Amino acid sequence: MDAWLYWLVTAGVLGVVEIFTLTAALGILGVAALVTAGTAALGLSVPLQFVVFTVTATVSLLLVRPFVVRHVLAPPSAERFGVEALVGQTARTVSQVTALDGRVRIGGEEWSARSYDETQTIPPGTAVDVMEISGATAFVYSRE
Repeated sequence: MDAWLYWLVTAGVLGVVEIFTLTAALGILGVAALVTAGTAALGLSVPLQFVVFTVTATVSLLLVRPFVVRHVLAPPSAERFGVEALVGQTARTVSQVTALDGRVRIGGEEWSARSYDETQTIPPGTAVDVMEISGATAFVYSRE
């Protein structure tokens, strides 16, 4: 079997293992093996193939892996969207809010509301905190 085929198989194996580990290192080594397979197909000697593999792998690991790792380890976006963004907002009661019914205005929109504390009755015009959203109902707690 030709040397380029060994390098090609090595690149394939490293690529498949990278899928399961997600470390970026094995994928970069797989690319280096693929580059080396190309140089082996051109007829470079085996010692030069190892030099090509070593140089390609070292340069790739030093230059590419830090960017990949930084991207993978970056914390998820802290921004909340949609209904989740309303939790923690301040609202105003439009009508009396009890454990059974009520209405609040959150950011210009009127929502059905329930008291987060079932024993609490909140009068109209009171500032409340949105504690939870369930469906189209805001569960609120009085700030006062």
